[in-house]
Amino acid sequence: MNIVLYPKREEWAGLLERPCREDESLEKCCGLICEEVRRDGDAALRKYAWFFDRARIDAVEVTAEEKRAAAEQVPARLREAIREAYGRVEAFHRLQLPERRVYDDGRGTQCWQESRPIERVGLYVPGGSAPLFSTVLMLGIPARLAGCGEVVLCTPPNEAGEVNPAILWTAELCGVGRVFKAGGAQAVAAMACGTESVPRVDKIFGPGNRFVTEAKRWAARRGVAVDMPAGPSEVMVVADEGCPAAFVAADLLSQAEHGADSQVFLLCASPDLAARVAEVVRVRLERLPRRTIAEKALEGSKCVVLGSIGECLEMANAYAPEHLILALRDAGEWAGRVRNAGSVFLGYYSPESAGDYASGTNHTLPTGGYARACGGLTVGAFMKEVSFQEITREGLERLGDVIETMAEGEGMEAHRDAVRVRRERVSDINGEARP
Repeated sequence: MNIVLYPKREEWAGLLERPCREDESLEKCCGLICEEVRRDGDAALRKYAWFFDRARIDAVEVTAEEKRAAAEQVPARLREAIREAYGRVEAFHRLQLPERRVYDDGRGTQCWQESRPIERVGLYVPGGSAPLFSTVLMLGIPARLAGCGEVVLCTPPNEAGEVNPAILWTAELCGVGRVFKAGGAQAVAAMACGTESVPRVDKIFGPGNRFVTEAKRWAARRGVAVDMPAGPSEVMVVADEGCPAAFVAADLLSQAEHGADSQVFLLCASPDLAARVAEVVRVRLERLPRRTIAEKALEGSKCVVLGSIGECLEMANAYAPEHLILALRDAGEWAGRVRNAGSVFLGYYSPESAGDYASGTNHTLPTGGYARACGGLTVGAFMKEVSFQEITREGLERLGDVIETMAEGEGMEAHRDAVRVRRERVSDINGEARP
């Protein structure tokens, strides 16, 4: 790891700068793929399943027989773990269900807000080297709680043309109706436009690589909503000397193994702790099955030693990480200083992997600094707020002068008349004419 000792504040921005992701060739490539899917439908999905995944598929949609076979392939111990995680994630997200909120002025005007589920949603679940069945929980559970009418899922097949059994079993557990063998940009395009098999959806959710991210931008430009900007995974650990170096190293490596472009940071106020963590990382890296991936991520990682934990929190807020671990003895006292982070883990015994799998929070989080402006996925993301208002004759009489005066001030004559005509000619429900 690259250890940086006591940088000046004017150097912070350079240290925290994320790799540039602008790539015109990527945008052009994704655009061509997405347009081909829009034009050719399932034929394009079959073509790209072979081109990218080396899978020959006849039917794009997973059949009922394939789902039944998958259930038998998932080990009982894994099924039990997924059920336990399901219960915890479901319980936490149930707390997010919105309540009806009413404003009544007591003088004839009443306004309220109600939530309505998005009718059709599409979930994208990465496959490849790490089939993320945990992401099915994080997307499927809030979609079910929100009451979305149609939920479909796309995930890439393996070379045998099969979807990972744990992904299929978890999708069934979450009540996901239909699953399709499509990955990458082509999957996003299919959900955005619809094909012979894949239905068009109103909003697309889920993490993915830069091709998926670019395809989501393509979809958004064509009127399909997406969950949030997503880029390489990030973790920033703020640690004190009381935290074992092994704990910190494990957290850094757990993020590094996500992908070669993952972002890994350690902030501390002790050069000795920094050196010990770097050594443990070096030793443990040798034993990782995904060593090559983690090693690449660590090439760009940094361990920054600052003058105090307070300065570490300032730097963390400036970076706005996806995951922020406060590996501090008094973490609860520092938590109030956190302004920008996707998800925060407090204390020595709260690893980031707990949030990835089973603590209950959602692991679909903003990256790339977007945590300054938006939070992680919630049930509310699968719903929209609809406002209602009801005004009585008496209420309009009391409010009428305000509305007419404001409309006149903006030069909106028809707006003013919509109120005036009612005040001049309105009848009540019994047909009694107002003078």
